[in-house]
Amino acid sequence: MPIPSKQADKIKVSGVILVDKPEGMTSQQVVSKVKYLFKSPSHNSKKAGHTGTLDPMATGLLPICLGEATKFSHYQLDADKSYQATIFLGSQTDTGDAEGQIIETMLVPKFDTVELDRIAQQFSGKQQQIPPMYSALKKDGKKLYEYARAGIEVERPPRDILIKDIELKPLDQDKIQLTVTCSKGTYVRVLGEDIAKAMGTLGHLTALRRIQVGKFDVDEAITLSELEALPLDSRQAALMPVDACIDINAEMILTPEQCKRIHMGQRLNVFDQLTEDLRVYISNQVRGQLCEKKSHDINEKSDNTTSTQPLEHEVPVDIRLLNEQELFLGLGAVSLNGRLQPKKLIQR
Repeated sequence: MPIPSKQADKIKVSGVILVDKPEGMTSQQVVSKVKYLFKSPSHNSKKAGHTGTLDPMATGLLPICLGEATKFSHYQLDADKSYQATIFLGSQTDTGDAEGQIIETMLVPKFDTVELDRIAQQFSGKQQQIPPMYSALKKDGKKLYEYARAGIEVERPPRDILIKDIELKPLDQDKIQLTVTCSKGTYVRVLGEDIAKAMGTLGHLTALRRIQVGKFDVDEAITLSELEALPLDSRQAALMPVDACIDINAEMILTPEQCKRIHMGQRLNVFDQLTEDLRVYISNQVRGQLCEKKSHDINEKSDNTTSTQPLEHEVPVDIRLLNEQELFLGLGAVSLNGRLQPKKLIQR
């Protein structure tokens, strides 16, 4: 009796899909649905993850990485994000949004566009924000919302955030629209509450929609129902490349021998391959890193400690690596002295 041949490995689904998240689903539920929609007898879609959680009440842009693309998801996790929200004035909930219970009410003072512009300016730029109790941040290994559900409030240190752009518009006498572009880690629910307090009242969010993540826009996103209606081949065609999340333009083409060596984890000497444009890019990135490190050291170190700055020509900078067919291989860290270290490579 012939021995059955070993089943061929399934094709790993790799790429980025922009999903317009519906209200009522968690971000992880959306990821699970996407994994299911890309699964087939010949395709493996087990590896997947999103690039920044949205609350169940929230809708909008949720970039989802599949397969090899998950290696680069952090570039969008760290990216600025834009939101549009509705703040209902006059009442505060325990969660900061409409899913919570009203815990306090207050009269709403009269306001106009001029007043809202003035308040918006107060929230523009660098500031600190205390994370809400109803969040997935952890304290002693336990998520904050678990404490909150048990009626326990724990101390949360404030976090640095940056509001890059903010606009407030009146909708009616007790609702305003907030449009904001902010750094990662910003809680729009808390921002809505703080804006209401600056207006002399209380408030909570009744709608929240993410409209942008880094270079991705919600207008490019597809709904789950639209994705489900597509045949499998069309779903595959809707995937963006594995490197779609990477916001790096600098690149280097490697020879076949160099490609073989970096996939073995070996470092290369690419000094002769550093073009003038690449040198300028590396120099600019290094100066930015050193300035940031120096500023951090000044803020953190005590008077009796010293910190040495690394030499500029030794500081590594991430760049894209391509083969001679200009196919993306992954990321490498290269310095002005010509040393190239493979960092994150994809499997083809």
